[in-house]
Amino acid sequence: MTDLTNEVAVVTGGASGIGRAIALTFADHGADVVVADITSEPREGGVPTHDRIEAETDSSARYVDCDVREVADLEAAVDAAEAFGGVSVMVNNAGLTRVESFLDVTESAYDRLMEVNAKGAFFGSQVAAKRMVDGDGGAIVNMSSDAGLQGTTNSTVYGMSKGAVRTLTYSLAVQLGPSGVRANVIHPGPVRTALQSEDLGGMYDLDEHGERVPLGRVATPEDVARAALFLADPAASFVNGESLIVDGGAFRTP
Repeated sequence: MTDLTNEVAVVTGGASGIGRAIALTFADHGADVVVADITSEPREGGVPTHDRIEAETDSSARYVDCDVREVADLEAAVDAAEAFGGVSVMVNNAGLTRVESFLDVTESAYDRLMEVNAKGAFFGSQVAAKRMVDGDGGAIVNMSSDAGLQGTTNSTVYGMSKGAVRTLTYSLAVQLGPSGVRANVIHPGPVRTALQSEDLGGMYDLDEHGERVPLGRVATPEDVARAALFLADPAASFVNGESLIVDGGAFRTP
């Protein structure tokens, strides 16, 4: 059975969607959690993630305002983990997506996606790794996408940013492994979240996509959270530098 007792996780983008599911799942399995996000209010509504953890599990949690484009905010999130014993699992989950033709992409739109998706994962990993290598090691779990494996038609910058997260993770696995820090990356396909619905503006038909998935449905945030749980688990101590595709087999479908 997965056991994250004595683990302390920082989850960026942890207030909503996939990040919320990861934070709740980690807490259900014994981890204390720092929820780092630009708002504590879940996009899907309901009780804030950190409050749910405190009320529904035996784990502890706190919320920290964190814009992952700001290294100082990432530092503050990792600092908050010290109250629970120090970060041992860093989940760089915060991200944005955008559907837009390559010829229509503006500099500001490019900068925003690259800063949140790629810069946020880079410096989130760096800030956490500095603590981990001085301690007992740890695990970094980065959130990419199936777009980070092959690109996309009308989300060019998104695919580019998520490809950067993938190769970043491979580099971290090699550089940090000797210090006892593992780094792995998850590649979800489309996931049914409020963020996806809002950012894609209804341009992506999730139900239609689900019909093409070999397992016959669209992923839920909990599907991705269980993958993150596996990668964070000390039982996966020899899993390092791996890409875990969570898409029901769609990536392998001709």
